[in-house]
Formats: sequence, structure tokens, C-alpha cells
Amino acid sequence: MKDLGAAKKILGMEITRDRSVGKLFLSQQAYVEKVLKRFNMNNAKAVTISFAAHFKLSADMSPKTDEEMEHMSNVPYSSAVGSIMGQDE
Repeated sequence: MKDLGAAKKILGMEITRDRSVGKLFLSQQAYVEKVLKRFNMNNAKAVTISFAAHFKLSADMSPKTDEEMEHMSNVPYSSAVGSIMGQDE
């Protein structure tokens, strides 16, 4: 066994430490960028969205026109969500 020093990466997550405050940070930025590129979204604008605890999706939010339905059928949403959850690489 050989001591390679402090870990910088594990399971695809980058590790950074702030020893002065005793904190450890994990980042999956490289993986997220890989998923975005896979789904041709690597040039997408980043935004921060926070949902209220009571936020719920409903049928009223579903596409209504044929054009909206056609657009939705061409986007691999389940694969994208699965990739983000780490189930589809």
C-alpha cells in the first residue's frame, strides 16, 4: 500500500478542503458538463431556480398544442434525468 496523499477525486467527484473552517466540498461539475454535452445542452445558460416546498407538477402544465407535443417527443427527458441521477451513463 502506498500513501498518495489527500484525495482530490473519488467516484468522479472533485474534492476540495478548507481546513481553516473544517469543511470538505464535493463537486460534480465535470460530470454535469459531460451530461450537458451528451444532450447537446453544453451552451445552455445556467440559472438558479428554487422551488417552494409546496410546488407540484400538474396536467395543466403539460403541452397542449400539436407543436408543443411534437417538441416534447423529440427531447430525451427520461435519459437526461436518469443521467443526472447517475443511473444512465
